[in-house]
Amino acid sequence: MKYPIQKKRFRNRFKKRKIKPLPKIVVPSFFTLMNLFCGFLSILLVHEGNFVTGAWLIVLAGMFDVLDGFMARLTNSTSEFGMELDSVSDVISFAAAPGFFVYNFAFHELGIIGILLSALAPLCGAIRLARFNVESKISEIDYFRGLPTPAFAIMISAFYLTFRNRLDWFSGFEHGIISVLIPVVIVLAFLMVSTVPFDKIPRFDRASIKKYKNRLILLVVYFILIIVLQDIGLMIVFSFFILKGLALGAYIFWKQAFTDDPNPLEDGI
Repeated sequence: MKYPIQKKRFRNRFKKRKIKPLPKIVVPSFFTLMNLFCGFLSILLVHEGNFVTGAWLIVLAGMFDVLDGFMARLTNSTSEFGMELDSVSDVISFAAAPGFFVYNFAFHELGIIGILLSALAPLCGAIRLARFNVESKISEIDYFRGLPTPAFAIMISAFYLTFRNRLDWFSGFEHGIISVLIPVVIVLAFLMVSTVPFDKIPRFDRASIKKYKNRLILLVVYFILIIVLQDIGLMIVFSFFILKGLALGAYIFWKQAFTDDPNPLEDGI
């Protein structure tokens, strides 16, 4: 008679115990760690000479970076820990990895100059991320100040993926493709530490969707172009993204210099 009573007590205890749900922060942190893993794997593959897969892994890291921010907003699990983890991951995937990539692909031929040029990616990327963390704690703005590090890294990857089989296009330059890659890296690195405004993915709430409807439509167009055209689509999308930021920066400068509008970004463009 004791055994059924003990069994019943055990069942009652088991029912009283509630399985604790996973913390909300686990979901975006998973995507953040996948971002970091892709960046690390890219470095390994580039070291082995597999530049194509290494470049696509940087692009994949960018996708995970977008997803971790989206999931953090969706689950309302934005936290200081998540922000710091995201920055550490971004330094690996979008600063160290593209610097290592561009050195092994081209700049190793330039000796110490090549090392310094390759170092622009991690140096400027680290500055960009540190500034972003500080500014995000002070106030939240709906655009990026300076080129986002994922955009820098993906642009470098897109450049390689687009032109790797078209190197003869650069035969007229003294050092071939390197002659074009040097100013590309310098300009993109400078844009990371600049204050030029670049589009930020808005929140997916009713007010943001209404205010930034055009920006969301543009995001859908970006996505379609990348899916359809792949490497060329990446080149087109991120070239347009950068040129749009430069045009917006020129527009803001003109507005502030020659009109009485102190903040022309308030209209949600």
